Amino acid sequence: MKCFYPFKDKSKNKKGSNSAPEPRNLNKLDNSALNRTTRSLPSPRSIPELYKEKEQNLRVFSLQELREATNGFNRMLKIGEGGFGSVYKGTIRPADGRGEPLVVAIKRLNQHGLQGHKEWLAEVQFLGVVNHPNLVKLLGYCCTDDERGIQRLLVYEYMANRSLEDHLFNRARSTLPWLRRLDIILGAAEGLAYLHEGLEIQVIYRDFKTSNVLLDGNFKPKLSDFGLAREGPRGDHTHVSTAVVGTYGYAAPEYVETGHLKAQSDIWSFGVVLYEILTGRRVLERNRPTVEQKLLDWVKQFPADGKRFSMIIDPRLRNQYSISAARRIAKLADSCLKKNSEERPTMNQVVECLKLAIRESEEANTSNKIPVASSSNLADRRSKRV
Repeated sequence: MKCFYPFKDKSKNKKGSNSAPEPRNLNKLDNSALNRTTRSLPSPRSIPELYKEKEQNLRVFSLQELREATNGFNRMLKIGEGGFGSVYKGTIRPADGRGEPLVVAIKRLNQHGLQGHKEWLAEVQFLGVVNHPNLVKLLGYCCTDDERGIQRLLVYEYMANRSLEDHLFNRARSTLPWLRRLDIILGAAEGLAYLHEGLEIQVIYRDFKTSNVLLDGNFKPKLSDFGLAREGPRGDHTHVSTAVVGTYGYAAPEYVETGHLKAQSDIWSFGVVLYEILTGRRVLERNRPTVEQKLLDWVKQFPADGKRFSMIIDPRLRNQYSISAARRIAKLADSCLKKNSEERPTMNQVVECLKLAIRESEEANTSNKIPVASSSNLADRRSKRV
């Protein structure tokens, strides 16, 4: 289709190219051997190259199909809105016409929004390549032109429990229990670890925040919105240089200051969300007293090993949590928020630390120190991870 042009390789003939510089002090024999070795090792393929192998897995929808699926993009079926555009709940027929209709989420590009075709294409290609239980599944897309202009839509699996943001900060909802919070953030961490280390090429998510952690009917978390994702650095390069994008409060300071993007940038964002999980507060809340408006500044007054640490814990939890596990989470958040990005843990290390916090909390449950705060299917999912 004409909509699918490949990403242009902007790195050619520019400083900071992905190809490693050639050593200068090797004799001809050494250079020859080095060249033979280099030629024998396959270089990692790019996301567009990987996508070409899997693009047939995505269903191509007509605009009419998606209009019918959403009753003409009825406002009553609108379930969300972001920089990309509006998201609708819809019902599609199976591709072969057999079986029950499938409930889906349909995202429609807002032509006057902050994101456009480039982000739409990135989302299609990244989600067309990745495959992990903690990443949202893209079922297909629509890319067409009509009398109203260019139409760009994405069709995802439907996530019945909306987002972590909605459950964490919406006071109209019941309080998200402690163990469920930990299970959700563990699943999100496993999704990020897969992006960083589980693929042929590293993927930097670049927009980790509570609104991008979606929850299915069983509260299983899945990362969504890959429009800002980027391929990580290759070879000897330590970073990729990009325009600074993302959400205020979540972006790593070194990325904001320099535009140098690394996997460690995602880890900083993860640390921010860990404190949101602990406190039940957003990273920035203008309606609070001045000293409490910026979450990361406020929590510094209550260190994890301090006597007043429990003052930062979300009061809606009503002491139904493990204090030792909470301290472990705070220390993990602090390590993710190290100013020197090289001192931050990897996502695999984060995953292991979160598993320890969950075990501590479960042991506290069995000792009757805190009430049971997780459903049976939640416990089943945790047992499968062990």
